[in-house]
Amino acid sequence: MKFAIVESGGKQYRAVEGRTMDVDRLALEEGTLYNIERVLLLADGDDVMVGTPTVDGIEVKVTVAEHFKGPKLISFKYRPKKRIRVKGGHRQQYTRLMVDSIGKPGESRKKEEKPVVEKKAAKAEVVAEAKPKAEKKPKVEKQTKAEKEAPKSAPKKAPAKKAPAKKATATKSSTKKSEEK
Repeated sequence: MKFAIVESGGKQYRAVEGRTMDVDRLALEEGTLYNIERVLLLADGDDVMVGTPTVDGIEVKVTVAEHFKGPKLISFKYRPKKRIRVKGGHRQQYTRLMVDSIGKPGESRKKEEKPVVEKKAAKAEVVAEAKPKAEKKPKVEKQTKAEKEAPKSAPKKAPAKKAPAKKATATKSSTKKSEEK
C-alpha cells in the first residue's frame, strides 16, 4: 500500500491512494484538481523515503470532493456569585479531498486489471456448481424419559388425575348438636 504524510494548513495528514482525507478548509471549488507539494514522508511497501524537511520531486494529486462543517462545539464560561455567564459556539470548516495518485510529476501508474464477471446469471451458475445441495434428513421426534424406559409392547397410559380433596363434613360443635337431638 502506497501512502504519504503531507502538510496542509500547518497540520500533517496521512494520504492513501484511492481514499479521502479531511483537511482544513481550502479556497478551491468542488471538483478542482490540486497538487500537494509538501510531502514529508513517502512509503511504498518496504521502501520508505523521509524528507529533510520534504521529499523532493514527489507530489500528491487530489481532487476536491466537498466542503463541509465539523461538529458543533460549545464553550461556556461561568463564575458563580459574580453573574458571569458567557456561552459561545464554533463549527470548524473542512474540505474533503480524494487522493488520486502519489508519485513524481508526470509519472503514470500501472492499473491492476480485475476480471469482469459478465452477468449475475454466470455468478449464480458458479455458486451452484461450488455448493452441492444437501440431502434433507427426516425429522426425528423427541421422546420423553418415561417413554424411553417403558417397554415397547405395553400400551401407553394417560397420566392419572388427582382427586379433589374432600371437605371435612362435621366439626366438634356440629357433632354435639346432632347428638343432643
